Amino acid sequence: MKLWLDADAAPQGVKEVCFRAAERLKLETILVANHRLPLPPGNSWVTAVRVDGGPDVADIYIADHAEPGDVAITADIPLAALLVPKKVVVIDPRGDVYSTENIGERLSVRNFMEGLRSTGVETGGQGTFGAREKQAFANALDRALTREQKAQ
Repeated sequence: MKLWLDADAAPQGVKEVCFRAAERLKLETILVANHRLPLPPGNSWVTAVRVDGGPDVADIYIADHAEPGDVAITADIPLAALLVPKKVVVIDPRGDVYSTENIGERLSVRNFMEGLRSTGVETGGQGTFGAREKQAFANALDRALTREQKAQ
């Protein structure tokens, strides 16, 4: 099992939780981004892959390399829609787990909202990422990693 992090826009709090999990569980953790990422000193379980700039390049890399039983962290719903059918556990930075039961609806809502925004409608956005969201993410990640470790 590997932990994949779509690191281009992941909040620092999410990265910190992933770094601690990698160290604690001795879990290979791969950060994927189109820019240079600082790695936690002394944590040999965390590596980074720098991909070329451009839309969805990091997403494509993760989709191509993640395997069944891996866990991926992303807020990108189209990426989640590629990973879920591959039996990759996908969690967003706020702790929501994408599944075969909900990914179609989430993708439809995302596409609808994107369509609204493209016509100039202001749809708002997610609130700030704070301690509550970080804790929800940490709890969801812990549950997912525990479940996947038992399955292997």
